[in-house]
Amino acid sequence: MSSIKAVRTNKPLALQDPAIVRWGLTGLALAFIVLVLFLPLTLVFLEALRHGAQAYFDAIIEPDARAAIQLTLIVAAIAVPLNVVFGLAGAWAIAKFEFRGKSILLTLVDLPFSVSPVISGLIYVLLYGAHGWFGPTLQEWGIKVIFNIAGLVLATIFVTFPFVARELIPLMQEQGTEEEEAAISLGAGGWQTFRLVTLPNVAWGLLYGVLLCNARAMGEFGAVSVVSGHIRGLTNTMPLHVEILYNEYDFVGAFAVASLLALLALVTLAAKSFLEWRYGDRLSAGRTH
Repeated sequence: MSSIKAVRTNKPLALQDPAIVRWGLTGLALAFIVLVLFLPLTLVFLEALRHGAQAYFDAIIEPDARAAIQLTLIVAAIAVPLNVVFGLAGAWAIAKFEFRGKSILLTLVDLPFSVSPVISGLIYVLLYGAHGWFGPTLQEWGIKVIFNIAGLVLATIFVTFPFVARELIPLMQEQGTEEEEAAISLGAGGWQTFRLVTLPNVAWGLLYGVLLCNARAMGEFGAVSVVSGHIRGLTNTMPLHVEILYNEYDFVGAFAVASLLALLALVTLAAKSFLEWRYGDRLSAGRTH
């Protein structure tokens, strides 16, 4: 009898619950996923293809849609590499060195997570708008930030720059400084140490952060909505173009462009799942440290 009790107590706690509880919770979780995630995602593609493939492709290649897609790619192509540079530099400084103001820098890295994207966009309007602090001076020099691609890039950088840094900081802290110290003791310089030791050790964590940063950059709505001016064909990114089409009752066009964003999300999710499966130990070790 004691051996049977021992066997029973060795089971995971979840398996000790009655079958009806386990199946009930599993069914509830699946139903939630279907209703909240799978069903809306499916409806996006069904609405986009409601009038056939030709109408779908016509909505995508329409001039304003092409301009929105191009602008989204340009903004992401500028914002993401800049965030990679900042993320690497910030994570390296925070994880590898001790200095005054370290906690302040870490707080600033997390700041966009606690500030509404709409508020961040409004801040740029107050700074660089026609009646802002620096707007009149910049206009005298012929520089336009608000209602221009520059404002879109700045707003996107602000809301996305924590993603790379926050993936790398715990990973670098977990790895410690022993390998860098060994490289320096053997005569390597700072840049050599970073390029040949630090960077290869965090390469997959860096790629993970880039994927998340790029997905957020392309799908950002709140901050870019404030600074864009909603000028069709000029300052509308894909999310803003979707909103305009939907408000004009062009549902096929709206869902066609939205389907591209959905495909981006699926590709990002697939890449993220692959990295977690292939290099899960390295990624999770750093994040849970």
